[in-house]
Amino acid sequence: MIRFVLGVVMIFAALPARAEIDIKEVTSPGGITAWLVEEPSIPFVALELRFRGGGTLDLPGKRGATNLMVGLLEEGTGDMDARDFAKATEELAAQFGYRAYDESIALSAKFLTENRDEAIALFRKSVVEPRFDQVSLDRVREQVLSGIRSDAKDPNRIASAKFDALAFGDHPYGSSMDGTEASVLGLTREDIIAAHQGALALDRIYVSAVGDITAEELGVMLDELLMGLPETGAAFAGPAEFSLAGGQTIVDFATPQSVALFGHEGIERDDPDFFAAFLLNTIMGSSGFDNRLMEEVRVKRGLTYGIGTYLIAMDQAELYLGSVASANDRVMQAVDVVRSEWARMASEGPSVEELDAAKAYLTGAYPLRFDGNAAIANILVGMQMDDLGIDYIAGRNDKVRAVTLEDVKRAAARLMRPEDLHFVIVGQPES
Repeated sequence: MIRFVLGVVMIFAALPARAEIDIKEVTSPGGITAWLVEEPSIPFVALELRFRGGGTLDLPGKRGATNLMVGLLEEGTGDMDARDFAKATEELAAQFGYRAYDESIALSAKFLTENRDEAIALFRKSVVEPRFDQVSLDRVREQVLSGIRSDAKDPNRIASAKFDALAFGDHPYGSSMDGTEASVLGLTREDIIAAHQGALALDRIYVSAVGDITAEELGVMLDELLMGLPETGAAFAGPAEFSLAGGQTIVDFATPQSVALFGHEGIERDDPDFFAAFLLNTIMGSSGFDNRLMEEVRVKRGLTYGIGTYLIAMDQAELYLGSVASANDRVMQAVDVVRSEWARMASEGPSVEELDAAKAYLTGAYPLRFDGNAAIANILVGMQMDDLGIDYIAGRNDKVRAVTLEDVKRAAARLMRPEDLHFVIVGQPES
């Protein structure tokens, strides 16, 4: 049975990539809204659930509670301990996923049509009725603590933590959702139960399904799956003020290679200039080896093996970030090149050749993302969270193509602010 499921996944993944997808909006009898793509040719379903809030919902003094809670969902339910639950899942040839993020919780289920009822019943128990027994709590807590200790020795993690703390202070964005050793050690079973009730609530859920299931079947299934979750959850985090000015912060760390994380405020996802900014970032630093910073920092000067930039649109703040690593005696030269290129792009914008190449890359790569049930379900639920509309996929590449050179130059002048760039450098950089 397990071999058959893997074969199903591989067969579906081998189907031609496509971005023309018939999406239906489904409302269950109980009022749950979901997006559905019916694909009856293979007896397999991928289900994705998202709950907005994630780690930002942690109560004061309880940092890391949501993350730890999600890590415990697959550790047993009812009379089943973690081993029993894993065995039952395997016998059904199902796959369940549980992930916590800064602003969301992602739950997923993949199962054969013939095992749908049993798989959903088991999945429901883990989501709605987890055991949270002390043995599992102590074991998963140790796993989290091990990760926290490992992060404290990772230059990239150190840079990210420092940048966030400087930028957002006491707001949840300013600290890791994993918590600290002290906060995680202090979490009790009651804290985990409170995090569960606060985070997994129906007033913040987004759902998508792809595969061998009809709209009517999906509606009934969702009501059965989510029955018992609270109607409302914990209050969402309020606005986050970005308080980091231009400049640099050096974190002394014994390593032959320094890591630099740099950035400033970004752009909202629903801003009219977002697609122009998206193309701008592709040109500047996000398209593998074919971008401005890679050319200037690596190819021409040999200062790094890799450098990249990325736009981040969060619920309460937006960032435009980048990162680069270089030898201690060369990292400041890399920083200087980044500043210079940031200023040049802000004042001049890209060339028409760069824009054409970026458009070709983005429009050509987009259909390749739709390469299987699970991938499509993941994209659909993300679209809902970003409020993109059910027709977004059909028109996305047209939006990319419609961006003009003047649009990107305007976005560059507005978005790229070299005087506001702040670099957090972890290592022992030499002046």
